[in-house]
Amino acid sequence: MSTGRPAVRAGVRDWAIAVCVAAVLLIAGLSEDHSATNTDLLGYALLVAGGLALSARRRAPVPVLAVTGLCAVGYQAVGFDVPAVAFLFAVYAAVRAGHRVVTVVAAVLMLAALPLAALALPQEMSVTEALARARGALELAWLVAAGAAGEALRQAERRADEAERTREETARRRADEERLHIARELHDSLTHQISIIKVQAEVAVHLARKRGEQVPEALLAIREAGREATRELRATLETLRDDGTAPPHGLDQLPDLVQRARMTGLDATLTIEGQRPEVPAAVDRTAYRIVQESLTNIARHAAAASASVRIDYRPDALAIRVDDDGSATPDTAPMPGVGLLGMRERVTALGGRLRAEPRDEGGFTVHAELPVSRTA
Repeated sequence: MSTGRPAVRAGVRDWAIAVCVAAVLLIAGLSEDHSATNTDLLGYALLVAGGLALSARRRAPVPVLAVTGLCAVGYQAVGFDVPAVAFLFAVYAAVRAGHRVVTVVAAVLMLAALPLAALALPQEMSVTEALARARGALELAWLVAAGAAGEALRQAERRADEAERTREETARRRADEERLHIARELHDSLTHQISIIKVQAEVAVHLARKRGEQVPEALLAIREAGREATRELRATLETLRDDGTAPPHGLDQLPDLVQRARMTGLDATLTIEGQRPEVPAAVDRTAYRIVQESLTNIARHAAAASASVRIDYRPDALAIRVDDDGSATPDTAPMPGVGLLGMRERVTALGGRLRAEPRDEGGFTVHAELPVSRTA
C-alpha cells in the first residue's frame, strides 16, 4: 500500500472533484423554484451527499456507485429535476476498477428507478412524461460514454502494467545472461592459472617430502592458498550461475581462516565471546569477508608478527575486531584501498558501523558492528 506523495495528491484530487460536483448539483438544485420545506431541504442534502461521496471513489467504487445512485433517485423523488452527474462519475470509477457486471446492473436499476421516482411525485404525471423526465436526468448515451471512458482507461493501465512487467523480465533475463558471461570469463581467465599454481605447489610439497626434506612454511601456505582460491572461485562461479543458491562462507569458517593465516607465519588468534544468536545470512557473509580482508591486508601490507581476531556476540549486534602489531602508527593515514572500501560498503549496506585506523600503541585495527535484528 502506497502512502507517499502520489497517494496524497490522488486523495486531494478526488476531494476537489467531489466538492466541485457537489457544488454544481447544489447550484442546479437552487436554480429551480423550490420552497424551504423539509422535503426540499432533504433534496438539497441528497444533492450534496451524492457529490461528496465521490471522494471515496478510488477506495470503494461499488459503495460509491450505490450511494450516488440512491441519492439521484432520492432527489428526483422529492421533485429536483437535476441530472445524475455524480452517478456518471461513479460509473466511470467502478468500470475503471474492473467492476463491469456490477456497474451494468446498477445502471439498469437506475434507468428503471428514475421513471418510478418521477411517477411518485405529488403532481399528476403521465408515464410518457415520467420517462422523459428520467431521460433528462440520465441519458443512456451518458451512461455508455462514462462506462466506455472507464473501460478505456482500465485497458490502458493494464497494458502499461504488462509493459512494465515485460521490461522487468527483460532486465532480469539480461542480468542472468551477463552473470553467465562473467562466470565464463572468470572460468576461462582464472581457473586455469590457479589450477597450475595449486598443482605446482602440490608437486613441490610431494617431492620435498619424498626426499625427506622439511617443507617450507611458505610453500605450504602457497599450496593452501591455491586450494582456498580454487574453492572461492568455484563458489563464486556457482553463485553467478545459480543466482545465489550456493552456500557462501560465514562465521563457521572463521577458525579455518585464522588457521590458514597462521600457516603464512602470522601469529593469529581467534577469540569468541557471547552466545551466538540467529544471524542473518547477509551478516554472516559480511563478517567472514571483513575478517578475511583484514587478515589479507595484514599479510600483504602490515609487516606484522601477530594479529588477533575477536568476535563478540551481543543481543542486538555482532562486533568484529581485528588488531595487528604492524608498522602502522597514529601519524600514518591509512590508504583507502579497494579492500577497505569494499568492507565499508558491505557494512554500510547492512546499517552497521566500521572503524579502520592505526592504533595508538602501534599497528592497525578494524572494528565493525553489524546489526543482527531481522528487521534491520
